[in-house]
Amino acid sequence: MADAPEHAAPAAPDSTYLNSRFERVARVGQRHFRIYRYDPDRDERPRMQSLTLDLDGSERMLLDALIKLKSVDPSLSFRRSCREGVCGSDAMNINGKNGLACLTNLRRLKDPIVLKPLPGLPVVRDLIVDMTQFFEQYHSIKPYLVNDEAPPEKERLQTPEQRDVLNGLYECILCASCSTACPSYWWNPDKYVGPAGLLQAYRFIADSRDQATSERLDNLEDPYRVFRCRGIMNCVDVCPKGLSPMAAISKLKELMVRRAV
Repeated sequence: MADAPEHAAPAAPDSTYLNSRFERVARVGQRHFRIYRYDPDRDERPRMQSLTLDLDGSERMLLDALIKLKSVDPSLSFRRSCREGVCGSDAMNINGKNGLACLTNLRRLKDPIVLKPLPGLPVVRDLIVDMTQFFEQYHSIKPYLVNDEAPPEKERLQTPEQRDVLNGLYECILCASCSTACPSYWWNPDKYVGPAGLLQAYRFIADSRDQATSERLDNLEDPYRVFRCRGIMNCVDVCPKGLSPMAAISKLKELMVRRAV
């Protein structure tokens, strides 16, 4: 009878994997931050503040660390609310990319963690920006259903197919991550609607219950409002909800070109 084969010795753990894992674990301990600070009532100009924070492992998300940093330095200012990626209030620039602090895992961030306000909007204080211009553009596209028919006894019905068209359009939380990642919006915030507003413009045009398609397209008939988009896809890259404003903008452009020829 042939001898039973010997069990192979377990392979030694890959050193690269171990080093990477140890590095991630180490990041739970002490983390280094570089935070944009500016108080218009006290500061002549903005500055970057270096801070070191000891974490005990319970702080999994960046927002957890920010809350702990604020307990150390109460003057640190930032917006927050739901902590669940629903309200969009804690959007900021994180290591060079816009995102939500409450959805950003600390373990995925390299030190130093550089935090700045959303680019392209006036800074109120520290990481808080003035959203006035953003919401003016949003409201300019009339983000609500327009229907002149008499209201039904219950709701305005849609088929499942009509409802499916809205997937990927209605989920926007108005965090402004997309618009403030767009160079066209930086240069023309008063003329270019921006990715967030245009996503919602198409959301209502695509809605079978809405009756204002022509009016909505007339409202966008301007060299800047839609066609200032250059298709660089920053809006898609930073959206915390995984939406594609670029796809909606492309459909708006198609509708506007089709009715012009």
